[in-house]
Amino acid sequence: MDEFDLIAELFAPLAEGEEGARDLADDAAVLDPTPGRALVVAADALVEGVHFLAADAPDLVARKLLRVNLSDMAAMGAEARGYLLTVQIPRDRDDAWLRAFAAGLAADQREFAVTLLGGDTVSTPGPFAASITMLGELPPGAALGRDGARAGEAVYVSGTLGDAALGLDALKGWLDDLAPEDRAALVDRYRLPRPRLALGRSLRGLASAAIDISDGLVADLGHIADRSGIGIEIDARRLPLSPAAARAVAAEPGRLARVLAGGDDYELAFTSAAGDDALAALSRTLSLPVTRIGRASPKKNIVVNGADGIALEPGGGGYRHR
Repeated sequence: MDEFDLIAELFAPLAEGEEGARDLADDAAVLDPTPGRALVVAADALVEGVHFLAADAPDLVARKLLRVNLSDMAAMGAEARGYLLTVQIPRDRDDAWLRAFAAGLAADQREFAVTLLGGDTVSTPGPFAASITMLGELPPGAALGRDGARAGEAVYVSGTLGDAALGLDALKGWLDDLAPEDRAALVDRYRLPRPRLALGRSLRGLASAAIDISDGLVADLGHIADRSGIGIEIDARRLPLSPAAARAVAAEPGRLARVLAGGDDYELAFTSAAGDDALAALSRTLSLPVTRIGRASPKKNIVVNGADGIALEPGGGGYRHR
């Protein structure tokens, strides 16, 4: 398919139902802002060989791309509205791969009620890369940020930690001591993040600071600490682990460093003074685990305390893009 066939056959159907997308036939979308709402804009990219493996299924690559951008909306407490897509397609990439990629986007558009608004397609000698600019909305002044944490507040995370990093290790053949079903569960979490949109919206007015865990728990809590001018103490005994991750760490305790520093979880980490009862009630309402893992402190550093109270070395400090 040439560029125009690609747009007409694969991407224009993803814009159906959104009048502002103008059937992807113009140079830009035209949107009417919702009265009384603030606009939220975020962008994220995936590059083959960096953020996903060349052997990964194209529909899962597309779904991960959409979901990591939806996770940025969750971290801000926003509701996603639509997105712009830019794809850099290697000249040898076949049409079947691209059709599967578009099918993955279509599946998650239905699940998360978002629509393609426009974008760009370009040819490249490789590798494949794609980026999304996500648009969202929220009430004015309600956005969550990284700069509101205060010393003494509790630090919470959603879901479970370390699954994605351990899943990547499994794909690389480093977790052969685990049962196949455990490796499969961890790989699934690496390939298919779960953006916590409902939690993010529920944290407006409840969390003082929030971030999604993309580069690793320690690194991303470090961003909150830096922006808020505080420190954070993490109790390693309280880290929520899935059964598969718990068995992986039990088999090799050194893997706890991957839980602390590995990225791609896309869970939310946040600070709050609301108290455990309020967060437990929210957890029950959303049917989503929310776990207190530490506290914000006046000391401007990140400390991870092990079971014996001795500070641990998280290892690596998290993913860095350069």
